[in-house]
Amino acid sequence: MVQVTTAAIAARFAQIQVLVVDDDASARKLVKALLASIGVTNVREAEDGMVGLELVQKIAPDVVILDWQMPRLQGPSFMRLVRSPDTFPYPAVPVIMLTGHGEYSKVKEAIAVGVNEFLLKPVSSKALLERMVAVLFNPRPMIRKRDYYGPELRTASQLLRSPAGDDSVGRGNQDVIML
Repeated sequence: MVQVTTAAIAARFAQIQVLVVDDDASARKLVKALLASIGVTNVREAEDGMVGLELVQKIAPDVVILDWQMPRLQGPSFMRLVRSPDTFPYPAVPVIMLTGHGEYSKVKEAIAVGVNEFLLKPVSSKALLERMVAVLFNPRPMIRKRDYYGPELRTASQLLRSPAGDDSVGRGNQDVIML
């Protein structure tokens, strides 16, 4: 795992573009505020999965923050379309699923559809910062196995470490689920 400095994080965050895909306008506003608090100011919004797909193809964001439950195209269906390397132009775009649905079955489905990271609402700026650092500075390689295309799965020891090197993730941090 690569250790990064605060200056490197600030420099990278100042340059990136994030797409927030959520049908709830107040949730999008909150995520934008959290992103701004960690130095990400270039943020685009999509009010549902269909608009989100169009924007991914149009703007090629550095990171997508995606809700699970939306009208027209829900998060898992969005992911299945994005993680189609033969038909979608940006199948490796990092995606952080941000949802109020933390059931085990949802986490398993998120893994199966190729989500890079999974956060539960309400989320803290610290948890969002950790996931952003993970996808931008310590990305897992993308793999293709049978009908799966997505980030390489973590080992058990990786699940118990936080990107900061402490044990706050995987043991007691309730708003982060590491995939």
